[in-house]
Amino acid sequence: MMKKYKKILAVAIAALIANSADAQTKGEPTKKPNVIVIYSDDQGSLDLNIYGAKDLMTPNLDRLAHSGTRFSNFHAASPVCSPSRASLLTGRYPQRAGLDNNAPSVYGGSGGMPGSQFTMAELFKSGGYKTAHIGKWHIGYSPENMPNQQGFDYSFGFMGGCIDSYSHFFYWNGPNRHDLWRNGTEIWEDGKYFPDLMVDEAGKFLEENKSSPFFMYFAVNMPHYPLQGEQKWRDYYKDLPAPRRMYAAAVSTMDEKIGLLLKKVDELGLTDNTIIIFQADQGHSKEERTFGGGGYAGAHRGSKFSVFEGGILAPAVISWPGHIPADAVRDQFSTNIDWFPTLAEYCHISLPQRKIDGQSLVKVIASAKAKPAHQEFYWQFEGTKDNPQWAVMEGDWKLLHSPRESKPEDLDANQFMLVNMKTGSDESKNVAAAHPDIVQRLKTKYQKWISEVFTQ
Repeated sequence: MMKKYKKILAVAIAALIANSADAQTKGEPTKKPNVIVIYSDDQGSLDLNIYGAKDLMTPNLDRLAHSGTRFSNFHAASPVCSPSRASLLTGRYPQRAGLDNNAPSVYGGSGGMPGSQFTMAELFKSGGYKTAHIGKWHIGYSPENMPNQQGFDYSFGFMGGCIDSYSHFFYWNGPNRHDLWRNGTEIWEDGKYFPDLMVDEAGKFLEENKSSPFFMYFAVNMPHYPLQGEQKWRDYYKDLPAPRRMYAAAVSTMDEKIGLLLKKVDELGLTDNTIIIFQADQGHSKEERTFGGGGYAGAHRGSKFSVFEGGILAPAVISWPGHIPADAVRDQFSTNIDWFPTLAEYCHISLPQRKIDGQSLVKVIASAKAKPAHQEFYWQFEGTKDNPQWAVMEGDWKLLHSPRESKPEDLDANQFMLVNMKTGSDESKNVAAAHPDIVQRLKTKYQKWISEVFTQ
């Protein structure tokens, strides 16, 4: 009897070992992976050394990219801060997320993403995760749509669009308003450098939750204005022309702070079981507060606020050692709204019973030969009711209507510009006159999309 029992036990153990080995071979996690989403602010489409900005020092983000998979054709669903963040956190077009323009930067201000939206934080809470927001919010500044009401167990940062990194006052125009919060309560940390506060707060959250699965949204406020890079980096870039040198100092400071966060993850032994995503919220700014520019988009036209590629193309990286390809590049068209279903699939969490516009990138990340997650995509931002700015991407074709930063000679009589991204990725040549059928088809698709996307 004992021999029979031992034989059954040995078979069971062998089966368990085999299943475990098989799981490891397939890259499946043995426990729930942690997730950190790092979102930078107003960063140029190519502003990392690994993306081609050879005058920048970004060793930490370059190292993260080498450890995982980076994207060469990755887009934000909006060319401006708030809608980009709302779409990231909901997996929806900004219009469907209820925030298609910038949220208020005044406490109690009307607008912002409705509390009825189901966020990435709520998704992870449904999967048994602890959740944290660290850094910039800018999705709503009233009690019902601040982070703790949107699924975050813990929140530290500012609620408006930008702050001075030392006084933590709103950096825009008068009257000056202090904007620093912890879990819905205003706090004061006079004179302390905000990026350092972010790293400290993130480290404490990691320490407290290292034994349980967690999701952290680390929304760093750089290189958004004010361009307050640290002195060591201002010295390093002193020979670059303005405004590049101010901007570059902010980028390298950001990279260094992100490196401290990654070091903390490693010191806690969490790296191998943590999915880390890095992405810029949209393209670089040319506003007066950022000295009129400084960012780099290469041959891509446009910047923040524009549906030209320079406004919506973003550096994006995902790392998960041992589970996704390392030092890999994916050229398939992908977007920020795709992280929501991608992370749900990786973490084995059921998606909510509501419309999600994003598509999982799991197959794309696994293979350079996989089909793109989207065959078409849409943008709409600002403009007037009668003359809105919008764009449609369908395969290699992109139709733009009244794009910001265009010249009168760029557009036809109906304010259209059609480009073939395969042969004209610089968006300099309008071929609308040669392809009226394509213009009409994409215009019809846009009209159908815009009439539907505001529904829940």
